Amino acid sequence: MKKFMLAAVALLFASFLAEAQEYKVVTTVESVVPMGLGRSRIIESGDTLAVSDFTTERTDGKKSKQNQVSRSDAKIDNFQETKLLNFYSAVGINFQNIASNDAMISAKINQLVRDGWKLQFVLSGVESDAGKDDGVGIFITRYIFYRD
Repeated sequence: MKKFMLAAVALLFASFLAEAQEYKVVTTVESVVPMGLGRSRIIESGDTLAVSDFTTERTDGKKSKQNQVSRSDAKIDNFQETKLLNFYSAVGINFQNIASNDAMISAKINQLVRDGWKLQFVLSGVESDAGKDDGVGIFITRYIFYRD
């Protein structure tokens, strides 16, 4: 009986410690298109989606019901976008723009931290300008936050 009571108390204590966590993804898209023609933004979703509404299961590895899932239903209407500056100006890389973006991104992170979010992961990738005939590219970073 003593072991049962100890186990019950331990289980009760563990249930108080196991709080649910909520996650938020904030994305920065910074253009590497010359002459300021690109668009750079901080994007933050204001809506949530039920992932189960867009998930199907394959039972034999071939048959899928993905054609019954509409991409347009996955688009949200409520999001925030904060303007950033492009990496390039007319004469090349603009370091003032990069420093300005750093200040804006830092301000966004600090705002989220004040709101109780904790930065968990930072992931980035780039599709850069491939030369004279390309003229397109982005630098994308995803900041993943959580809170209890």
